Amino acid sequence: MKRVLKGSNVPKLVLIIAMVFFTVFQSNGQQSKPADSGYVAVNGIKVYYEVYGEGRPIVLLHGAFMTIQMNWSQLIPELSKTRKVIAIELQGHGHTPYSDRKLDFATLASDVEGVMNHLKVDSADVAGYSMGGSVAYQLTIQSPKRVRKLVIISSTYKSTGWRSEVINGFKALKPEFLTNTPLEVAYDAVAPDKTKWTKFLEQMIAFTRTPFDMGETNIAKITSPVLLISGDNDGLDKIELMKTYQLLGGGVSADLGPIPKSHLAIVPSQSHVSLMMQAKTILGYLNGFLE
Repeated sequence: MKRVLKGSNVPKLVLIIAMVFFTVFQSNGQQSKPADSGYVAVNGIKVYYEVYGEGRPIVLLHGAFMTIQMNWSQLIPELSKTRKVIAIELQGHGHTPYSDRKLDFATLASDVEGVMNHLKVDSADVAGYSMGGSVAYQLTIQSPKRVRKLVIISSTYKSTGWRSEVINGFKALKPEFLTNTPLEVAYDAVAPDKTKWTKFLEQMIAFTRTPFDMGETNIAKITSPVLLISGDNDGLDKIELMKTYQLLGGGVSADLGPIPKSHLAIVPSQSHVSLMMQAKTILGYLNGFLE
């Protein structure tokens, strides 16, 4: 088995397993119909959004290569029972058209803020998974008053927050690994221009390989309560994750002082992909933290 997993086969095998998980995840999700959906012209592109339910708003930001339904289909029906859920598809993802505009977290966060402006949402709880979590960090840093509470699921504010094998996996990733996969099927189902698939992959792969660091100082300045959710084997460097939690005020002896306003949840026996399939567990953490 070790021989089979050597070299370039590693990212390909991991992606195949991940896509099988997401296919199962998507098929099990409830296909809720949004109360509102549309596009917002912001920063030179059109950003797609969907709105479900009524109540205090929560913004959902998906992971790389994903769509709203692929990432959030199991959580939206439950969250929308008591909340106004605003789900956004980032540049080139899902219904949001491909653009040659350079990808960076500051611009993506500004896109999210543009959607909030369009929907007249002054502040909201924000939850982001993987790449969406990094966008959520950036939004909180550059527009702190827009974020009431922040939920970061299996994500980091810097590229070195990932384990080295994940970083190396990004370096070995190629567009052909994702050809004729469930991810391409999901893209073709909703993308405005299916012919942009390869360009989208090339753009995203280049983006995942670009080092980034939003800065310890900026993380320490976050005043919004933050919930960090991670799988115990999700590819995040747990030492760096604990440092992040400490920057947010956590990691104290709460028997000798108050419980920190930010929380950390490590879900056992979960990978980066399987973590998002634990809908009941994640929903329990979300409800407890946000309420």
